[in-house]
Amino acid sequence: MSDLPDNPISATVDFAREGVQHGFLKLPYSRDDSAWGAVMIPVTVIQRGQGPTALLTGGNHGDEYEGPVALSKLAQGLTAADVTGRVIIVPFMNTPAFHAGRRTSPIDKGNLNRSFPGKPDGTVTEKIADYFNRTLLPLADIVLDIHSGGRTLDFLPFAACHVLPDKNQQEQCEAAMRAFNAPYSMRMLELDAGSMYDTAAERQGKVFVTTELGGGGSSTARSVAIAERGVRNLLVHAGILEGEIQTTESIMLDMPDANCFIDSEHDGLLEMCRDLGDNVREGDVIARVYDATRSGVAPVEYRAARSGLLAARHFPGVVQCGDIIAVIADVLT
Repeated sequence: MSDLPDNPISATVDFAREGVQHGFLKLPYSRDDSAWGAVMIPVTVIQRGQGPTALLTGGNHGDEYEGPVALSKLAQGLTAADVTGRVIIVPFMNTPAFHAGRRTSPIDKGNLNRSFPGKPDGTVTEKIADYFNRTLLPLADIVLDIHSGGRTLDFLPFAACHVLPDKNQQEQCEAAMRAFNAPYSMRMLELDAGSMYDTAAERQGKVFVTTELGGGGSSTARSVAIAERGVRNLLVHAGILEGEIQTTESIMLDMPDANCFIDSEHDGLLEMCRDLGDNVREGDVIARVYDATRSGVAPVEYRAARSGLLAARHFPGVVQCGDIIAVIADVLT
């Protein structure tokens, strides 16, 4: 029996009802311009018969758009007759951050993907995390959280899973990642996984897949198409949709250790010397950072600590001390 208080979020949909429902997760939020206001998080539930439940989320970070676009389209087009089981769609998971076009919430500066397990009596972001952790995740069998790089990173388009203590669970997550069938598939190393949504789902034994499908604070026709195809592939893989998984070549990548990351120790102007998808060798110059406060000063060179594929880069062209400049991943054969 939990000693935690009830979460104040209420759903205007019935998660046990058959059919298609569009509604909200309603979080009371009293503020200057609305004394009895609320944060209204859109949610769609599509259910028919007995079967697995998929929980699909986008907008965990508010400046990443492939998930919101693909899931908004899915919520509009998917019918109850299409499914066996249940699909829960939350296109704008951190709704305040999404409406502000920011990674974090403008209300409390909260990074939702670093706020789990959350607190039912905490900040707005912590309350959202607690609701997902204690209400929505327990309903799910398979969880997909769609990410991209937002305004400050750009990625090769990949679906990802993590190395897990439970190897059977890891195998299931990897199978689901491969079914998503992005152009690249990544065994992903997280720098601070303890308070992530990913970790909360995995601790509950869920099959969990995430993505990084581009970046730069926008989406492209290609990146949205990858998201749409991947979502449907995942639902077919789960047995919720009928049909064939649409497959193309997916290159398997791995991030085995912290040497994958190149981080800046300087503020300044960034010159990328290699592009996404380039093969690099240990010792290659990946980037230079120039002192932007004066001219005539030699730049600092940043070199690869390993050989591999350039899978991610800083975006746009100015960096701060502590920023990740690039990620180099191993290519698995």
